[in-house]
Amino acid sequence: MSRELARRIAFTIGALLLFRLGTQIPIAGIDVARLSSLPNFNVRLSLFSLGLIPYLTAAIFVRLLSVVWRGLSSLERSGEEGRRKVARATLGLTLALAAFQAYGIASTLISFPELVRNPDGWFVMTATASMVGGVFALVWLSEQITRYGIGNGLALILSVGMLVSLPRDVAGIADVVRSGAVSGNLVFIHAVLWVVTVVVIVLVEGARRNVRVTFGALNVGSRQLPARNAVLPIKLNSAGFLIPVTVAPWVFFLPLAFAGFILGADHPLVAAAYQHLRLGQPVHMILVSIAVFVLAFVYTAYVVDPEYTANSLAQRNGAIPGVAPGEATAGYLDRVVSLTTVVGAVYLTVLQLIPEVFDLYGIGLPYSMIVNGGAALVVVCTVLDIKTQVRDVSLTNPGGVRR
Repeated sequence: MSRELARRIAFTIGALLLFRLGTQIPIAGIDVARLSSLPNFNVRLSLFSLGLIPYLTAAIFVRLLSVVWRGLSSLERSGEEGRRKVARATLGLTLALAAFQAYGIASTLISFPELVRNPDGWFVMTATASMVGGVFALVWLSEQITRYGIGNGLALILSVGMLVSLPRDVAGIADVVRSGAVSGNLVFIHAVLWVVTVVVIVLVEGARRNVRVTFGALNVGSRQLPARNAVLPIKLNSAGFLIPVTVAPWVFFLPLAFAGFILGADHPLVAAAYQHLRLGQPVHMILVSIAVFVLAFVYTAYVVDPEYTANSLAQRNGAIPGVAPGEATAGYLDRVVSLTTVVGAVYLTVLQLIPEVFDLYGIGLPYSMIVNGGAALVVVCTVLDIKTQVRDVSLTNPGGVRR
């Protein structure tokens, strides 16, 4: 192991330990013993109670806005200064979302008798500031891991937050098996399913559709680069997981919330719609599956822009063999991306449906709410990213030259 790799690993471990320490520090002014006795609070209210959810929500919103607003998309691609402006806008929206959510939690806490030692406005203000500060501390910590450690800091913190629940889940499963409430065969089927799921994720995330590209001779200053062949790799899953699956419920829940505001939440039509759109209901499964499938195409069209790629190839004297430069290249790439995205969209839809199928047929186990296909995808992709970075650092000399 090289000294640089050891330093990066040590930094990453230390940063993750800081993250876990922050999740154990309760908000000042709360009676922890009283909190643990309340059945509705099974989560520790710590400095990092909000986690990275406000930041992820803001980032997803800004990314979706860039899909429909060409000016923001152009700003992102205009260089380092443009990306800084987008990052500042994301942090500003994060501040607003985190403050709103933290204030709501703090205001709710003072309504529980004897839970807060001094249930006044000062507690609400300090608790809100503590939780908002925790969000920005996590964002900063994730950036430091990405810069000085191993792996993507954001994904690592999310993965660690998911993995720490596994011992509790395993203990819960062992308890229900011992009590006879669940058969050992069902547990075995779940174990096999998750092994197969992880294998499929590894295969799909590593799969690429390589488009052959040729570059003609190019003059760079006083040097002339010779003609060469290369490939343009297109991932089967270019849309990732967070945006399609996170945004999909908004497609029908936002109109439903608006209908509830106009007609009233107790209106028969609104109540019936909410009943059918509960997790595990067939209507919910169908609508979310359609939304995830469509959003995978929409977001892939933003991430992999055939027209932008065709123009970049033309500027660098590159071309796809047998395809004319310009509009013909953009059309060819669009067809290739569309065909590969079909596979990726089906893959994302199936991953999203795993917990709902368990709930629909009553074959679930006492997992925590975060153990699902999406959690498996995030963790596996994080591990694959760490593997790639470890290999790259190991094969690179201190001067940045590959061995």
